[in-house]
Amino acid sequence: MTRDDLFKTNASIVANLVHACALNCPKAMICIITNPVNSTVPIAAEILKRNGVFDPKRLFGVTTLDVVRSNTFIAEAKGLDVRNVSCPVIGGHSGITILPVISQCSPAVSFPQSYAMVGKLGPLTVLP
Repeated sequence: MTRDDLFKTNASIVANLVHACALNCPKAMICIITNPVNSTVPIAAEILKRNGVFDPKRLFGVTTLDVVRSNTFIAEAKGLDVRNVSCPVIGGHSGITILPVISQCSPAVSFPQSYAMVGKLGPLTVLP
């Protein structure tokens, strides 16, 4: 299943659920974990805006999977135990927009500038 397939299925589900939240619990903190997160969060924000209850401090996109993938790739590349690797990730939640912040990794690691790990994060199997 591609991210486009997921979007077609999940966009209306997110829109309907967020609309219900806007009407029934407008002060709720909403965490979107529905793929593709970088597309469903803006939908949620737009629904909240249309209902006059948007608060950017109460809407979150959860992309823990990206951090897990980043930590795993770094651990494998450096021969480390993944349980001891922590590397924050910024950017979107698809393909080349996922960016591990190598300078902030613990333990400190470095890679040659030509090492293209970023593109490996997105194409993995997407679970519905």
